[in-house]
Amino acid sequence: MAGRLATALASVALAAVMLAGCSESEEHKPNSRPKPAPSQPPTREARTGAAKAGHIPPPASRADVYAAGRPDRLRGPARQALRRVYVPNSDSNTVDVISQESGRVVAHFATGQNPQHVTPSWDLRTLWVLNDQGNSVTPIDPRTGRPGKNVPVADPYNMYFTADGRYAIVVAERLRRLDFRDAETMRMHHALAVPMCAGVDHMDFTADGRRALVSCEFSGRMIEVDLQREKVLKTIDLRSGAMPQDVKLSPDGRRFYVADMASNGVWVLDAHSMRKLRFIHTGMGAHGLYTSRDSRYLYITNRAESSISRLRFSTGKLVGKWKIPGHASPDMGGVSADGKVLWLSGRYNSEVYAISTNTGKLLHRIPVGPGPHGLCVWPQPGRYSIGHTGILR
Repeated sequence: MAGRLATALASVALAAVMLAGCSESEEHKPNSRPKPAPSQPPTREARTGAAKAGHIPPPASRADVYAAGRPDRLRGPARQALRRVYVPNSDSNTVDVISQESGRVVAHFATGQNPQHVTPSWDLRTLWVLNDQGNSVTPIDPRTGRPGKNVPVADPYNMYFTADGRYAIVVAERLRRLDFRDAETMRMHHALAVPMCAGVDHMDFTADGRRALVSCEFSGRMIEVDLQREKVLKTIDLRSGAMPQDVKLSPDGRRFYVADMASNGVWVLDAHSMRKLRFIHTGMGAHGLYTSRDSRYLYITNRAESSISRLRFSTGKLVGKWKIPGHASPDMGGVSADGKVLWLSGRYNSEVYAISTNTGKLLHRIPVGPGPHGLCVWPQPGRYSIGHTGILR
């Protein structure tokens, strides 16, 4: 999508900058201790985080799909990782590496053509740079921050992993396919054609990890995919002209939130029936969706108005908006392991933003290469990754 929509959004972004404001409607303390929710005692695997590929790990909590992602609860290989932010610069075919401690670029390396996202592997051992037009993926060792040799993969715009860790799901946007590949070797297992889903790009899974809700940016719809049978189950039309982007499951597993940058807000869908429930206006160019470490808030980036909206999961209502000073284009990113900082790429400003999740204030504004997109904040707490820029459970 990088570059293809920039011209169309330019006038919208200019108007949004002139009109955008900043509001705070309630106190926000994302790192406060959440109220305990009733749940069944966790299994040994859930307690230790010893996720094993080949089966879907049992839930860490039946009340919260993100329960394993509490602040600084790093597991396995993530404990050995450098605290870095990996920024794919789509327009310069490079990655900038930022130190989370200093807020400065500490490394820079070339990748394949048009890197779009940096995705943590299911087993948390590798970060994959997705070189879309270069038809390759570049592995990064998070213990050293150094890249390895490119691996041939067709049209890797985005990437996810089946919840059992067996397959990578390469989102081949240009080819209109979801390619199920071996999670380690990237050898093709099954290419699922999705001709009804123009602009296939983002997804999230149901709480049991068996189904995915997938966005079709240029079709104005979503598709539901059975991840075990590797087939499309149904299509869900949003509205004419809709441009769905990121997808996020609510902590209780009951609802999906879908960012729609043409409709300037998020759609809410029932996670069982995949039926549309309502639409919430958030701001111009709603794009990325991120969950606070205590599972209380959803952060929504409004790329065309330099802002981030906050939604309280328990009520499904907006509770405030943070404004980034000056002209900004907050896009994709993630939350730090301690939950204190929201890191976001500035897609059309060649910069990265570090924002306090306690106050909403801008902590760092870091120059990077042109076209920064799906940056990855690493390490992150959780037992295993289902992909994108870091969806951990």
